[in-house]
Amino acid sequence: ETPPYLPAPQNVEVYSYNFQSVLRWSPVAVENGTVLYTVQYRTSFYMDWTDLGCTQSPQPQCWLPPELQRRRRWTILLRVRAELGTLASPWAHCPAFVAETNTTLGPPRVSSVSASPGSLVISVTPPFPPEPGDILQYLVSFWENSTSATPKKLSESKTLFQIGNLKESTLYCFSVQVQLRVYSGHLEGQPSAPECHRTALS
Repeated sequence: ETPPYLPAPQNVEVYSYNFQSVLRWSPVAVENGTVLYTVQYRTSFYMDWTDLGCTQSPQPQCWLPPELQRRRRWTILLRVRAELGTLASPWAHCPAFVAETNTTLGPPRVSSVSASPGSLVISVTPPFPPEPGDILQYLVSFWENSTSATPKKLSESKTLFQIGNLKESTLYCFSVQVQLRVYSGHLEGQPSAPECHRTALS
């Protein structure tokens, strides 16, 4: 016997990494048959719900389409329901989502490091393709690879920068994170894994 009602999906959440966002939920378990899911969204400006492109989908997730991914400041409301034959569950809503404040920025990628006697020149790639008008800063922590070293900090706006005033033929470690200027202040990314390089001998 199929119960006369279908429970709503649980644990409905948006996961967003580097502005790529996906709505996920726990699958609804039934004895027999395949549960399908329909996802809708609306913005804080419009009261009408619109299909998100995941209609009667068997997957317990739905990616936000590119036109919504680009709207980083919009407040987006999302809901999902389960469907089985003629049965439909109540809608399950997730908390309001604003990409600019709810995404996680990953670490920048260190593309190359070149050592001279007194400096390291570092080239990095941002964790996401910047949009026109994006203001990115790179926060660099660096330290001499010895037990007592305290990290020094450096802030750079270019993807190629130099850590200077270093001792020659000495091992230095560094980690880089990105900071994106947003409407409400700054969005700080995850730091890259520490890398260590030896400065050259003059």
